[in-house]
Amino acid sequence: MTHMKSLKPRVEDGRSIDDYRVEEHIGHLLRRAHQRASSIFQSYMGHVQITPTQFAALTKLRDEGELSQNHLGRLTAMDPATIQGVTRRLIDRGLVQIRPDETDKRRMLLRLTDAGLQLTEDIIPFGFDITDDTLEPLSVEEQELFLRLLTKIS
Repeated sequence: MTHMKSLKPRVEDGRSIDDYRVEEHIGHLLRRAHQRASSIFQSYMGHVQITPTQFAALTKLRDEGELSQNHLGRLTAMDPATIQGVTRRLIDRGLVQIRPDETDKRRMLLRLTDAGLQLTEDIIPFGFDITDDTLEPLSVEEQELFLRLLTKIS
């Protein structure tokens, strides 16, 4: 998935720099879509003060039970520094607990507390609403295609 950067940009199909429009650039469009999704997420989750990365961690812990921080990070596509910060905040809020792995004392295992499980189950339904509202401008067929294509490039 890593791409080597060329010292010289590729110009194919007779494209000219005069033809470039930032508003058509993939990064720009993804950023705008992300802003939309983030704003909608905040409108639903602001009252519980949960971020999208925290929501991902909570729901994955609910799905999987007990996980190492490293494994949770891989499952939620977070780098080690990010997952460490996310789990620290969730532990500090009493939503996640940590314990040493009995088979590998160097590894710590994370799981939801009772309060974490209750909160997660209370807010998961908002996840459906967030997705529905974010994709609302698209037809059902477009939504399915869009999600398939995003999955393919992720």
